[in-house]
Amino acid sequence: MGDWSDWIGKSETRHDVITPGLLQRFCATIDRPVTDDIPQGLHWCLCLPDAPTAELAEDGHPAKGGFLPPVPLPRRMWASSDVSFNHPLQLGDEITRVSTVASIDEKSGKSGDLVFVAVDHETRVGERVAIRERQNIVYREPATTAAPAALVSSDPPDIQAWDWQQEISPSETLLFRYSALTFNSHRIHYDRPYAMQEEAYPGLVVQGPLMATLLLDLATSHLGANKLSRFSFRGQAPAFANTALYLVGKREDASITLAVLGNDGREIMSAEAAI
Repeated sequence: MGDWSDWIGKSETRHDVITPGLLQRFCATIDRPVTDDIPQGLHWCLCLPDAPTAELAEDGHPAKGGFLPPVPLPRRMWASSDVSFNHPLQLGDEITRVSTVASIDEKSGKSGDLVFVAVDHETRVGERVAIRERQNIVYREPATTAAPAALVSSDPPDIQAWDWQQEISPSETLLFRYSALTFNSHRIHYDRPYAMQEEAYPGLVVQGPLMATLLLDLATSHLGANKLSRFSFRGQAPAFANTALYLVGKREDASITLAVLGNDGREIMSAEAAI
């Protein structure tokens, strides 16, 4: 598809500040009380891309991709992340994030050509690296068939094996607020006709980092604030607005297993964490 060697190692640096307003809006979005602790997951709302509206492509992403390679495949998804929490963030911290393209791999699957782009992010406070993250982005060909609608069951899935349990039905408002928090203008999260007609989804798509944030909040509700040293997640299937999701988790010593389950019991997102 192309020679990507010149893009490996390309980086960008962005700056931000953790303000009381950001903390209040983040907590309001996920229905979490505001405390002095900065929730793990708020870093996804910092150092955001800020391309002018005139530079956005049809899907809402920047047409030029920022510092990312110009992959000629139209569907872009945040597939997974592996995060190390080294030091808790604090209100008022001046943040510097250095993002570097780590690798670019082309593959072919059942759905056609795929390109995987791995990006390393370092979230710094002064000279200290507070958070390290390897983010994996997948680019895909246009959809040729409509994605199946989420199955709606009158009975909840069997989640008795999970110690931590929470049911949520993500609303359009929740998706809109999280997109606003992260300055994410991808239309699959707020433009239902576009999501259905152009990308063949049965409805608005729930953001992957939103589900990851809700899993982090589930862990916080049982462990306390800023207890995790590592958190990784992988999207397994799309989730859609106004459909029940089950946030579940269980702990064995210092290791934690988490997941987002659909109302039919299928795994939407898998995650692991460590204290």
